[in-house]
Amino acid sequence: MAPQPTPQEITDVAALKVLAHPMRQKIERCLRNGPVNSAALARELGESTGLTSYHLRQMAKHGFIEEAPELAKGRERWWRAVPGDRRFPPHSRQSPEMREALTEMHRLNFAELIEQFGRFAAERDTMGPWADAALFSRSTLRLTPAQLRRFFEEYIALIYRYRDSPPAPEDATAEDPAEESRTVLLRLLGFPELP
Repeated sequence: MAPQPTPQEITDVAALKVLAHPMRQKIERCLRNGPVNSAALARELGESTGLTSYHLRQMAKHGFIEEAPELAKGRERWWRAVPGDRRFPPHSRQSPEMREALTEMHRLNFAELIEQFGRFAAERDTMGPWADAALFSRSTLRLTPAQLRRFFEEYIALIYRYRDSPPAPEDATAEDPAEESRTVLLRLLGFPELP
């Protein structure tokens, strides 16, 4: 199991704008499935190779992706995501420009989540045992800001504990437990209730 990376706080507004751009969020989603080149990415996204190349270079400039030279053939460039524990400054330390970029990024992330859940709901009857795999929990806790921060850190540690661990034999029915694994989307949202 890989160690949990050191959290990296992103304070550069230009980097935040890279993350908040709709096309770059689509590219980031594609890179979750492994390395890509600009031509394959352009086909998948219905965009031009020049446009995808530009966005890939901007993402690489800020360290969110990197070239995968071992996959290159001739002038073809391949790109992969750079893993990391990226964090954002607390609201009290954000400039107006940072707040604007983060608000847009969060808006796009929630829109993506709603779209993905809609696709899951539409296909659920065809998913076999995965139809039962949706988790939902709605809880209310009474916490201090410090307790909420500790809760978040424990949540992140739990994600890293499961991220790279293979399924235990008792958790799978196939001869190869990895065959039963799928990417699972997890989101945590916590905020104080207003009086």
